[in-house]
Amino acid sequence: MVLITGATGLVGSHLALHLIENGESVRAIYRNPASLSKIKSLFQLYKKENLFEKIEWIQADITDVPSLERTFDNIDYVYHCAALISFDPKDEINLRKINIEGTANIVNFSLVHNIKKLCFVSSIAALGDLKESENIVNEETEWNPEKPHSDYAISKYGAEMEIWRGQQEGLQVGVINPGVILGPGFWDNGSGEVFRAVAKGLPFYTDGSTGFVAVSDVVAFLVQLMKSEINGDRFIVISENIPFRETLNTIADGLKVKRPRLYAPFWLTELAWRVDWLLSNVFGQKTKFSKDTARASHASVLYSNEKAKKIFRFPFQEIKTYIPKVIVLQTQSQKY
Repeated sequence: MVLITGATGLVGSHLALHLIENGESVRAIYRNPASLSKIKSLFQLYKKENLFEKIEWIQADITDVPSLERTFDNIDYVYHCAALISFDPKDEINLRKINIEGTANIVNFSLVHNIKKLCFVSSIAALGDLKESENIVNEETEWNPEKPHSDYAISKYGAEMEIWRGQQEGLQVGVINPGVILGPGFWDNGSGEVFRAVAKGLPFYTDGSTGFVAVSDVVAFLVQLMKSEINGDRFIVISENIPFRETLNTIADGLKVKRPRLYAPFWLTELAWRVDWLLSNVFGQKTKFSKDTARASHASVLYSNEKAKKIFRFPFQEIKTYIPKVIVLQTQSQKY
């Protein structure tokens, strides 16, 4: 049997659907009963709602050790997808607790229960920092602790350290480092918020770029990694490096709305995050546009997917053709 943590998130829910479609026995963790309705809606998007009940759903929390006791019974393989994604400085403690301590718990239970293999969904945020002589980030790029990193990046890097600890103690492991993951069903949080923002008439764009990938590719690659003989390795999982403006334009065209037309220079985004920080502290609300988000919007970092393509011969989808498919699925339900 397969165990999925984070099964109510974008990757975990699509992974659960993929595995159950392909005849796997799946046990999936959820924390909040209310989140299950979102997963049912996702299955409905794909017209697969009948498969929802074939999954063994179990309420647990990766930071709560007692709740995990029964989740590992009769489990052979673990997909660890659970994580907190946030760039709000107020979430620093939760990021470390969920992403690092939670991963340590999953590793420990996997060791105790003699799990055959654990595959972990990390992030390109956990990859290394380019030196002056380098121009593209790959799996071997070294992490420089002297460089500034977001709390989220530090937490994902720390989570990977727990995975490698597990390997040293005898656990078979594999790690993927996806870029910005795009997909349907989750337009109210994470990377999905960009679709909703464009739909509502987002006026601004910036000049940065990053690696993007379809959630279906993340799932397919993750499954291939699990079924392979590869142990103790990591893979950058992106389709391509794309300017943010190009991605926003593709989304706008698919939604048949106006493209973002006003360039937001660096000084403006620096002002914006400071104003947002002030308002969030005055009114006690969540940060909507953090310093890390502002600066990332102008960064242009290139990521290499050559290792993934060479070893697995993986055919990544073009983002410009995938985005319209996402929009068609999402707009059929009018949930955006």
